[in-house]
Amino acid sequence: MSVSGKKEFDVKQILRLRWRWFSHPSQGSPNTGSCLQQEGYEHRGTPVQGRLKNHSRDRNGLKKGSSPVHHNILTPVPGSAPAHQRVLQNWHQQNVIVHLQANEGTPKAVPEENLLKEACEKHSGDLEMMGDDRIEDSKSRLYAEEPEEMNISSEDHFHSRNHANHILCKMENYLKEKKLCDVLLIAGPLKIPAHRLVLSAVSDYFAAMFTNDVLEARQEEVKMEGVDPNALNSLVQYAYTANEISKLLCSDDINVPDEETIFHALMQWVGHDVQSRQRDLAKLLSYIRLPLLSPQLLADLENSSMFADDLECQKLLMEAMKYHLLPERRSMLQSPRTKPRKSTVGALYAVGGMDAAKGTTTIEKYDLRTNSWLHIGTMSGRRLQFGVAVVDNKLYVVGGRDGLKTLNTVECFNPVTKTWVVMPPMSTHRHGLGVATLEGPMYAVGGHDGWSYLNTVERWDPDGRQWNYVASMSTPRSTVGVVALNNKLYAIGGRDGSSCLKSMEYFDPHTNKWSLCAPMSKRRGGVGVATHNGYLYDPKSDSWSTVAPLSVPRDAVAVCPLGDKLYVVGGYDGHTYLNTVESYDAQKDEWKEEVPVNVGRAGACVVVVKLH
Repeated sequence: MSVSGKKEFDVKQILRLRWRWFSHPSQGSPNTGSCLQQEGYEHRGTPVQGRLKNHSRDRNGLKKGSSPVHHNILTPVPGSAPAHQRVLQNWHQQNVIVHLQANEGTPKAVPEENLLKEACEKHSGDLEMMGDDRIEDSKSRLYAEEPEEMNISSEDHFHSRNHANHILCKMENYLKEKKLCDVLLIAGPLKIPAHRLVLSAVSDYFAAMFTNDVLEARQEEVKMEGVDPNALNSLVQYAYTANEISKLLCSDDINVPDEETIFHALMQWVGHDVQSRQRDLAKLLSYIRLPLLSPQLLADLENSSMFADDLECQKLLMEAMKYHLLPERRSMLQSPRTKPRKSTVGALYAVGGMDAAKGTTTIEKYDLRTNSWLHIGTMSGRRLQFGVAVVDNKLYVVGGRDGLKTLNTVECFNPVTKTWVVMPPMSTHRHGLGVATLEGPMYAVGGHDGWSYLNTVERWDPDGRQWNYVASMSTPRSTVGVVALNNKLYAIGGRDGSSCLKSMEYFDPHTNKWSLCAPMSKRRGGVGVATHNGYLYDPKSDSWSTVAPLSVPRDAVAVCPLGDKLYVVGGYDGHTYLNTVESYDAQKDEWKEEVPVNVGRAGACVVVVKLH
């Protein structure tokens, strides 16, 4: 019994009562014919609402029509199954019936559940006046009228497979129309309306916020501190739409530390229901940047049972393996799967350099995701012609000169804590040196000690925390470009005291020897160098090739790869210290102007630091 004392009805019982009131089976009179056809229902002249108003009550509390025509809305076709059987059969198939309204001359399709609700509302008095004995008596008679094949479970009768999707779509429409929204999420300048019930259903965070005795549970507006507005809006939209996993996997903007994180997430999703989800594995795997996974992981996947019998998966794995096995062909193997996601490439750091004030100490950071430069730190003192390298996601600032003397000091900057630590100094004072890391250790190459040009090289051992000399170069080089490539350290161009150099040599750490290789076509001092998939210098053929020129001449330019592009920062054009930035697309062989740094600088050091 309900709180009000009235008997509660289940859906099946109400359906039968509706049938008894509005469509009791009887033979139609000859003059009226049959209004129930094989394909559905047709208008019989008198609208339903009009007939309902003409009903009177019999002694049992049930309404009856004032005439047979009004009482018998539906009549069976001669020779066919009884009308009530066909109606129930059609209802189980989730068909719609024709609802004839008094103010309309044409039939209007209305879902069964809407008609049932309307009928119950119009005759609520009948439900209230019926005693329990009458109801049970009606139920017994209605059950007796059903054929044997209709005696199946209520779950089979009334389960709707699309019910959840229908509700979710309805809630999404309410969100778009801003109806029934009971909370306003505020992130920065963005205000996002939503429904507490939906957010709580999809997020444990919001469930804890709205179901516990906290201030936010009672507020109409909730401020989300430290949350990116666009990210929050995307999460709210996902709560209502449940967008497909493929859209997430192919996004360049997904915030993950590396590609392996996305790959493992996909495998966990497939592993949760292998039988139904493995058929989509090849399609979803095509959204993973497999060539960017480690070679060790790819080798393990080759023998995995999940990939062994799928030809498309095998093709994707082979493509990724070729990318690692044939580095000289990477320029020809470029595809959307070789393009790193924005969050996995790290951030670009521009440190120090010469500016109009004779030397800047600022450090700026460029993030692809926000496409902006931010000031994040300051060096402890002025340094010019120094070197920077990244070891364990920390920036090491090495040597240089402070305007009075050449330095051998080393400082370490932590981008997370934004703090500086003094490290052990080099054995030799150096400015105009080149710095790079190779297989872990950091190298300080050449430079000038204040008296002479240097060909000596020192190596920093991170474990032993000390500097040691290694083999010297064949030629003294200051303002030299240094870069690591294929397990070798390359020293390119520079100045030897008499002229700029076009020669190049490389260091093999396993033999502790320097060897000459093909020179550049022009002499260059203060050269900026970096590695990239599309080599300007090909170590296999020991040859150089030219590419599209920069949009403006730049001396003492900083160069660094970020993602699938090469970035050049600042420099000096003969008149001005530049703040402009350009990126090079090797596939298109063209340069594109990017967001400028805040401080124009030449001779800056630019490196990439992982974001996580």
